[in-house]
Formats: sequence, C-alpha cells, structure tokens
Amino acid sequence: MTRKQNARLANEETLWMKQTDLPEFESLKEDIQVDVGIVGAGITGVTLAYLLSKEGMSVALLDADRILHGTTGHTTAKVSAQHDLIYDELIHHFGVEQARKYYRANQEALEFIQDLVEKEEIKCQFTTEDAYIYGISEANNQKIEQEAKAYETLRIEGEIIDRLPIDLSIKKGIVMRNQAQFNPLSYLQHLVRDMMKENVHIFEQTVATDVEEGTDPKIVTKNGAKVTCKSIVSASHFPFYDGKGFFFSRMYAERSYIVAAKTDQSLEGMYLSADQPKRSIRTTSFKGQNYVLLGGESHKTGQSDSSKQHFEALENFGRRHFNLSGTVQQWGAQDLITMDKVPYIGHLTSRHSNIFVATGYRKWGMTSGTAAALLLKDLIQEKKNPYEDLFTPTRFYADPSIKHFLTQNTNVASQFLKGKVSFNTNSVDDLHPGEGSTIIHNAQKAGAYKDESGNVHVVDTTCTHLGCEVEWNAEEKSWDCPCHGSRFSYDGTVLEGPADKPLKRLDE
Repeated sequence: MTRKQNARLANEETLWMKQTDLPEFESLKEDIQVDVGIVGAGITGVTLAYLLSKEGMSVALLDADRILHGTTGHTTAKVSAQHDLIYDELIHHFGVEQARKYYRANQEALEFIQDLVEKEEIKCQFTTEDAYIYGISEANNQKIEQEAKAYETLRIEGEIIDRLPIDLSIKKGIVMRNQAQFNPLSYLQHLVRDMMKENVHIFEQTVATDVEEGTDPKIVTKNGAKVTCKSIVSASHFPFYDGKGFFFSRMYAERSYIVAAKTDQSLEGMYLSADQPKRSIRTTSFKGQNYVLLGGESHKTGQSDSSKQHFEALENFGRRHFNLSGTVQQWGAQDLITMDKVPYIGHLTSRHSNIFVATGYRKWGMTSGTAAALLLKDLIQEKKNPYEDLFTPTRFYADPSIKHFLTQNTNVASQFLKGKVSFNTNSVDDLHPGEGSTIIHNAQKAGAYKDESGNVHVVDTTCTHLGCEVEWNAEEKSWDCPCHGSRFSYDGTVLEGPADKPLKRLDE
C-alpha cells in the first residue's frame, strides 16, 4: 500500500479537496541540480517556489505525499492576523515593537494574497470578512478588554463588542476588521499551474530523509535520488531535517477537528470562541449550497481517548445553532505550536547559512505560511527583511520559553512512562473488522488493526522517534505518539514527523 493511500485512509477527503482538481506529478527518480530545493508542498512551499520562480531561480519542490494534501488541505482557511487572544500576551513577553511586527507580518501576508487574487483573477471564493473572538462566560471579560487595549496600542482596526452578527449569546467579544477567508487549494492551484510554466520541478511521493551539508548542500531522498542546491528549505509540517536544532523539544503537536455541513443560514464574518473547548466558525459554498465549517476540540496528539467524541461535540454544536442538514463531512488536522507561540522561520540554526526552516504556525498557517514564504525569499537572496529577528528559530526569550519548555518536557516524560507501564490484554481474535487496539503478541505489547477484509496488520507500538508508546486513533485509523506528535498509518507508515522511520511490522 502506498503512502498516498495510507494518508487518505487516515484523513477523509476535505471540502477543499472535493472541489479542486490538482495536477499530479511523478516522484523524483534521478539526481537533479537546482538553485533552491524545497521540501514540503503546502502553502509555504508552493508560495515560496512561486516567488522564487518569478525571480528567475530554478526550484525543486518535493512532497512526501501529494501536493497540498497535508495541513494546508485540512485547514479552516481563515486568512487573518487575528490569531486568538494573542496580542496582549505578545506585548508582555516581547514588547510593543515585536508585537507590532507580528501583526504587520501577518497583515501583509493577507494583503499579498488579496492582491494576487485580484491581479490574477483567481477564483477561490476569496471574501473580505470581519473576524470575531467571543466569550460566552464572564471569565474571559478581562482578557478581551486587555486584548482591546493591545489593539489600540498596536493600531489594529478593531473594537470591543457585546453582541455578534450571528445568533449566539455572548458576554463580550472583540472584532478585527477586514480580514478574509477563501478556498486555499483553488488559490494555490493557480500558483502551481503558473510556476509549472517556469523553471520549477515538482515531485510527489518523494520522501526527503536527510541533508548532506556543504557549500552546495544535497537533499537525500528515500529512494536514493539527491537534489543538489545552493539553498535548502524545510517547509514540511515538521522539519524533515533537524540539524541539531532540537525542534522536537521546542514544539508540541495538537490535533483539532472540523465538521462541515449544509445550512440554510447565510452567515457573515468568521468566529472563534475565547472559551474552552474552542469553537471556530465560518461558512463557504459548495455546489451552490451554503456550508458551515465548525472547528475546535483541540488536544495534544495521542492524548485523547476518542476523536469520535470531538467530532460529535462539534456536530451537536452545529445542529443547535446552525440548522445543519444533509451528510456531515469531517476531518482532522494537526498543528505544531512553539514554546512562545511565534513560528520558527529562518536559518535552521546559527551555523546554517544556506539551510532554512519554516514551522510552528499554531493553527494560523494561511497568513503565517505566506509570511514565511515572503521572509524566506528575502533570506535566500540575502536581502534584509524587517521580520527576520522576530521569527528566527535561534531566538530564546526566558519568559515564556523556559516555563513552557519545562512544562512540555515534563508532559513528554509522563507520557513516556505511562505508555511503558499501561497495556491491555486484548488479542487479535478480539478485534472486529475496522478495529484497532494494543494487544499482546508473542508475549509482548503490540498494535494491531483488522481491516474490512479481515486482514490483520501488527506493528511494534514503540515510536521510531524517541521510543514513546503510540496510541490507537480509532476515528482516523492511525497510531499517534503522545510525546512529540508523530503519527503512523495502521500499517506503520509515517504520516506525520518528527519520526522519519515507519513502525516495525510484526508478522502475524
């Protein structure tokens, strides 16, 4: 079974994929030499390849699966600089100047997308919308008031409100004016087709496994073919090459969930709750029908008993408030969050002058991913960029980085120990078709999945990254690591890093 087939089993086709006919590409089979090699064909990789092609540079864009079928294809696709209640926190941790840079970088990314859509007349359902954060309990009133003061300090167009344009009762909220939403795959499809006419080589089903460093570094792929470049960019979800940047210890992974269904309501605006569990709300259209997209229910990867309960919670919320009808579509998404909530974009480490990374977008990849492409274009061309110091992966702020680093790695240690001492006594015979579970296999702990045809797939449940025990995700049919967020298909194939080796197959 191919990695492509595994990914589709683990992630149901999203609404964006259903309405976008993306071109398909061959895998890399022989060595190639280009100016820039980019690993990861999501919004960052595609946008950066597009920008560099306009500068006359040759580019190789590699993806382990299909282009735009990773996190970018599973987003709610809000194009906004309103990234939750973040600006008061940024001011306190980094100061007014850096907080203003964060806003400007993301707002400029929005403006870049909007300008390109208008200039190229890209049909991608791009609409300008106000973005709202609302609180249904008084507990968040103070946070919202502090955020409003931060907006004023940073000169962000917005204000406090006490009601929403939709039928949800709130205590207090805040609005950021003139944000946007779109279909990300229709937008990026246009960029892909444009750069196919330029000197850009796109390869799918091509797994990058290592880098040979040097003046002309090489991307090493799983099948042995290499890409020689002047610069390398890791734009994969989790960096495919660490280079002793220890990114696995400075980020953590969260799963979240999205349901989409027809509604007879026409809603304006985009919405996010300040309360837990989170509720993200926006609408779109598909085949002439209005759809509402509801997201939320986040938790650390591998640290939830059942994703089914999260999908059900979102669907129940939608039926209460938005009169959902017809078949409800659902899919999961995974996001990486840095210790200080600001993405890592720039040189991989201080000693890597020609290897770059972009990661840790914290659920806001449409603007952060575009901002990353704009920044990396300048760094590759050795041009100054006003946002380089804000996003540099080599930064370290004692507050909040130390606190979050200790908290995260304490959680990792507890999950490691929990996985080693806990197991059940199921056997393969206990599994029904379509079920997976940890089992006892040859007197040791293992993971098994029985497919619909009755075939059994047994794997070692020890994560190939740093040895934690993976957990079965029944709804998405994957093995998820609770320590650093690696995910594997039921047969052990890698779906998400930082792991780059599959789970060991055990003969049944």
